[in-house]
Amino acid sequence: MPPRWPRKPDRKDPDFRKLDDRMNFAFHVAVAATVNSGLWFFHILKTTSWEWLTPLTLGWVGVILLHLIYISAIANYDQTPPKST
Repeated sequence: MPPRWPRKPDRKDPDFRKLDDRMNFAFHVAVAATVNSGLWFFHILKTTSWEWLTPLTLGWVGVILLHLIYISAIANYDQTPPKST
């Protein structure tokens, strides 16, 4: 069942922005897990010599950790979002 929002969704609403950022993070983790597990599955199954697979996985994990740090510590969910220049 999809999450329900009790009012009209608006990116100016801090609660909605926080929920939206967390759903984007969950989607990012799901895509990374799907792609990486598929690549590792075929790498092990076919005994390929993909030297690029480990750096790709570590890089993606790094990006996910940066994304997590952003949504948990850096993102500002105050009432009025800062103006972009």
